[in-house]
Amino acid sequence: MSLQEQVMTEMKAAMKAKDTVALESLRAIKSAILLAKTDKGSGGELSEEDEVKLVQKLVKQRKDSAAIFSEQGRDDLAAPELAQVAVIEKFLPEQLTEEEIEKVVVQTIDNIGASGMQDMGKVMGIVSKELAGQADGKTISTIVRTKLSS
Repeated sequence: MSLQEQVMTEMKAAMKAKDTVALESLRAIKSAILLAKTDKGSGGELSEEDEVKLVQKLVKQRKDSAAIFSEQGRDDLAAPELAQVAVIEKFLPEQLTEEEIEKVVVQTIDNIGASGMQDMGKVMGIVSKELAGQADGKTISTIVRTKLSS
C-alpha cells in the first residue's frame, strides 16, 4: 500500500473519530504528496525513498516550530505541533536508537579511515545514505562530530 493510500485510509478513520489533530496532520501529508507529484521532473510518481524524505521533512518542520514556540514561552502553540509530530511519525520507518547509529558511525569511520573533522563530510554522506529514513540528520551529525573530535 502506497503512502497516499495509507494516508487516505487514516483520514477516513480520523474523520469518523472526529480527531481534528490527526486529520490536520494527515491533510498536511496528503497536500505534500500532491505537491511533490505535480512538481516538474517527478513524472507524477514518488518512490518510496521520496515518500520517506517528504514525511521526514514534515516532522522536522513541526519539531522546529515547536522548539521555537517553546523558546518563546508559547507552549499553547507548541503542544499542537508536537501532537502532529506523533501522528506523522507513524508513517516513518522504525527509528534507530543512538547506540545503533553510533555503531554504524564507528564502523563507517573505520572503513574509510577517517581521522579528524576534515573527514566529517565523507562520513556524513555515507552514514546518511545508509540510515536514510531511520535516523534524524541532526542526531547523526552530533554523533559523527563527537567521534571524529575524540
